[in-house]
Amino acid sequence: MTDTARTARAVQQTSRPDGAPGPEHFAEVELRLPDLTPGTALVENLWLSVDPYMRECMDGDWELDAPLEGRSIGRVVESRSPQLPVGSLVFHRDGWRTHTVLTPGQARVLPRYDGVPVESFLGVLGGTGLTAYVALTRIARLREGETVYVSAAAGGVGTAAGRLARLLGAGRVIGSAGTPEKVRALTEELGFDAAFDHRAGPSVAEQLRRIAPEGVDVCVENVGGAHLEAAIDNLREFGRIAWCGAISQYNDTTPPAAPRNLFDLVEKSGRLEGFLVANHGDAQRELEELLAPLLRDGGFTDRLSVTDGFDNAVEAFLSMLRGGNTGKAVVRLTEHPQRTR
Repeated sequence: MTDTARTARAVQQTSRPDGAPGPEHFAEVELRLPDLTPGTALVENLWLSVDPYMRECMDGDWELDAPLEGRSIGRVVESRSPQLPVGSLVFHRDGWRTHTVLTPGQARVLPRYDGVPVESFLGVLGGTGLTAYVALTRIARLREGETVYVSAAAGGVGTAAGRLARLLGAGRVIGSAGTPEKVRALTEELGFDAAFDHRAGPSVAEQLRRIAPEGVDVCVENVGGAHLEAAIDNLREFGRIAWCGAISQYNDTTPPAAPRNLFDLVEKSGRLEGFLVANHGDAQRELEELLAPLLRDGGFTDRLSVTDGFDNAVEAFLSMLRGGNTGKAVVRLTEHPQRTR
């Protein structure tokens, strides 16, 4: 990429959705990148993250016809900053584009963990894994032997939460998912003790009751609505719900009917606490110290749902919103990106 033609391919949002978004709400454009000045570096993006929170961004946080925000991993290809040397791999939030120009304050040079795939910094070593870790350790304060229920358990945060709960000493780990195939993946591949298809059979609350008749101590709640109601209904005395998402409600145009049982938390001395992982960045080092050795040695795996090609970034996002992923949804931009540090 030369100074006379320093451009990037980028995806922008062109209109606000009323309900579920579609391809018509996005457009690919060519961005003119600024020339490098002292203290800046040109980054070629290797991996992009597509996340549920982005659906809410579409309702107003993202400006129309402007560059979009998103977690990304890239390689520095030109630099006028000693803090961002050429060849270094960096995490940043200038997603939805092939290249960007950054300052050291906008990028984190990723630490070197031999044998650990760099894309894990968008998965279990990134915001996804950090959300699950914070939910279990700081919000719910999981204790050894407790029963944990994870909603949307086949998603990025859900798969991380289930395996982390086991690692942190949970006695039983239960999950819900949206297809029989995902239920089988949870129990046969991802270490859940039991799981159910929330679209089959009776209500979510009843299915959870059947699979955990003695109730649950901790819930990592990613769905909202009927799933949150089910978690409250099946919570044991002094149980805790860490609420980090409501993907069932992001496309709603009217207020949700559920949960209708919030007062049950009073009778159970239960606790429902919402949180933003952005307020817990100080836990990042803890997470890396816990998981990096296990990822290197094969004691913990990062389940990623990979879509290839920048041209397919929008479809990867829309598919994730429809539940098309098992594990963290990411987009691989290059055919052979650098995978390990």
